[in-house]
Amino acid sequence: MPSRRTFEDTSVEQQAVVIPDLTIKELLSVIPPHCYERSTTRSMAYVVMDLTIIVSLCKIAYLVEPLISPAHIWLPHPVLYTAARFVLWATYSFIAGLFGFGLWSIGHECGHYAFSQYKWVNDAVGFILHSGMSVPFFTWRYSHGMHHAATSHMTREQAYVPPTRSELGLPAFDPNKEDRIGSKVSAEVQQELWEAIGDSPIGAMLSSFAYLVAGWPMYLIWNTAGQPRYPSGTNHFNPSSVMFRPEQRFWIIVSNVGLILWVLAIAVSIRHWGFFEVFRTYLVPYLWINHWLILITFLQHTDPMLPHYREAEFTFQRGALSTLDRNLLGGFGKLAGWFGAFATHGVSEVHVLHHVSSKIPHYHAWEAADALRKRLAQEGIVLQGRPGGWSEMYRVMRECKFVEDEGDIVFYKNARGLAAARPVYADHTPSDSGVEMNGKEE
Repeated sequence: MPSRRTFEDTSVEQQAVVIPDLTIKELLSVIPPHCYERSTTRSMAYVVMDLTIIVSLCKIAYLVEPLISPAHIWLPHPVLYTAARFVLWATYSFIAGLFGFGLWSIGHECGHYAFSQYKWVNDAVGFILHSGMSVPFFTWRYSHGMHHAATSHMTREQAYVPPTRSELGLPAFDPNKEDRIGSKVSAEVQQELWEAIGDSPIGAMLSSFAYLVAGWPMYLIWNTAGQPRYPSGTNHFNPSSVMFRPEQRFWIIVSNVGLILWVLAIAVSIRHWGFFEVFRTYLVPYLWINHWLILITFLQHTDPMLPHYREAEFTFQRGALSTLDRNLLGGFGKLAGWFGAFATHGVSEVHVLHHVSSKIPHYHAWEAADALRKRLAQEGIVLQGRPGGWSEMYRVMRECKFVEDEGDIVFYKNARGLAAARPVYADHTPSDSGVEMNGKEE
């Protein structure tokens, strides 16, 4: 249990977040028509580019490694040669992991049929790329499609579903001591919530680390952070899983076969080259790929400023616009931000556009996203989050603890029960969706 702290009755000034009323037709109409054009040749060129860069980086590492020796360079202590070789391969694995996630994002485009105008090309390329990174391609495409259809829907969303107050076993909401939107919370309630949840910096760091390392396999195997209404044991490998329809089961099996082939390929590689070589050339970059997948997608869908909806207030376009664009690595400067976007094909930078229209290929997404942002700005909607990185994940982990069990539009609250945002409609009237208006409970 956290050490006891002293709190005072607190009121916070919340940021008003516009709840969009735009139709999907209005959103799509601002996108230039040529942005929907898909070129198999152009898309494949990016696959070749990513693979060439990764293989070249690996070759360079092998060429440089023998030069890190007393025969070629002088270092003041023998241990520094080992350290230098470690830095060499760590640098390779980091950069290879970024471009590897670029390949992952191209496989993701295949799942949306944004890679090619030919369905079989999308299926073949996506299956090969994703199977090579332990992603069950067809299986994930089905659940990911449901994620797009119900983004930020409290009972239909497939990933990053906020836990509710009751699901965490927190003290029940008390209207005499707090308001439902989280702008006013008594000292007593803050103390109770903080002791029940905890807000330790070390805890947030450890949670972030565990999530980045194991979050992806945990989601696939145990439905971690997935839809909580699914029965225990729901996973992405069982063809009879509740998340899949009967006609999809054959392709679930095909996806599983792809993963079996992936495991066999690793085993054969280890037998031929040895574990250490496979570990440093493939497995470490593979862990970086999983890390980027969780960091990027978590921050796209989790923030104190993002609304989550229940059925009465949900529409497809509201769900699509409850996501954020973030400049990956932008917190380290413009050059790092450019490099992160280049290596990963802008998957973090144009995410809102991707949710509005998922068939736009990444090489047209930048232009389409700019057009969409201008239209949203006319409604007072800005969906540009802070740069994506480790410090931002730490911040979000601390600020986003739970949402209320009631209310058709809800925002995350922190460990003290305070929310940073409140909903308003485009005409700037407050929402009456289960929250308080004029100081009274609706």
